[in-house]
Amino acid sequence: MNFSQQNRCLSTKPRRLLVTGGAGFIGSNFVHHWCDKYPDDRVIVLDALTYAGNRQNLSSLKKRENFRFVHGDICDRPLIDSLLESEAIDTVAHLAAESHVDRSILGPDAFVRTNVVGTFTLLESFRNHWEKRGKLESDRFLHVSTDEVYGTLEAEDHPFTETTPYAPNSPYSASKAGSDHLARAYYHTYGLPTIVTNCSNNYGPYHFPEKLIPLMCINILLGKPLPVYGDGQNIRDWLYVGDHCRALDVVIHRGKAGETYNIGGNNEVKNIDLVHKICEVMNELAPDLPVRPAQELITFVKDRPGHDRRYAIDANKIKTELDWTPIETVEGGLHRTIEWYLSHQNWWQPLLSEEYQAYYSLVYT
Repeated sequence: MNFSQQNRCLSTKPRRLLVTGGAGFIGSNFVHHWCDKYPDDRVIVLDALTYAGNRQNLSSLKKRENFRFVHGDICDRPLIDSLLESEAIDTVAHLAAESHVDRSILGPDAFVRTNVVGTFTLLESFRNHWEKRGKLESDRFLHVSTDEVYGTLEAEDHPFTETTPYAPNSPYSASKAGSDHLARAYYHTYGLPTIVTNCSNNYGPYHFPEKLIPLMCINILLGKPLPVYGDGQNIRDWLYVGDHCRALDVVIHRGKAGETYNIGGNNEVKNIDLVHKICEVMNELAPDLPVRPAQELITFVKDRPGHDRRYAIDANKIKTELDWTPIETVEGGLHRTIEWYLSHQNWWQPLLSEEYQAYYSLVYT
């Protein structure tokens, strides 16, 4: 019995999912995962299509009978109410979020609106819908969050667990902490079947160019400097997005309402070491680089404010209780990711707009 069959045995009828942020990076990977594994399920994607949302990420699903895309805002309560009722939604996978720390430093208001007010709007609407449906125990509201809510770790500290106190250090992580608290409160106050997941740094296909790994890949291809914050010694736990999608799958099907599950890749790497790994793979896979070896492009830039030193996830709970572990190593995941960017230049080239270039210059110069 494979993974999807094992999960579906625990849920006898097809689910009807509302996936918020489903045209974004993690969201679109999750939607592809779900549609491939569970073709009988109804999947509704709601996305505001801000700068990091891209309908092209879902283009191969347009003709599927059980798939629907809705362009809309999670803060639009009448729209949310209408979708939940008309589509008889029993499961919400809430992935919509403003997620880039650098942008939250430049403009925190959008982060509070989307991450806090938007999550509140979804929770209130789903609570009303769930009560009308008779408070079914099988219904689920999955709130996807980040390990950044826990703050920072020193080199010798134990990785974050589900009981680590919250200590967010950026407007982004503070807004996600607020949304986590709302999801938890709706379970304890109203009994709403919410589950919170906190993941480490994701990477893989469809990742917007502002994030570290795609930024380095694209800049190498363009012969541009590779900006590394501070001394490059900041440590992150890297999680391949396909592993993350498998984890969200198992949490929806087998996770316990009211619980929190940390999802990590067991791959702690210093930023500078990761950049060197990317350069090595690019040197190997891309023979016509404008600058070779790519390591010559590495440039240290002024550190960003409030830059957390280390994130690390203790994923023992989801391993023990739900039998999930990551499969992909950093080396294997980087090869797959870089191969994707090399073969999908028509996807990322249009994203390097004047607006993006202006943002890039503001952050790195």
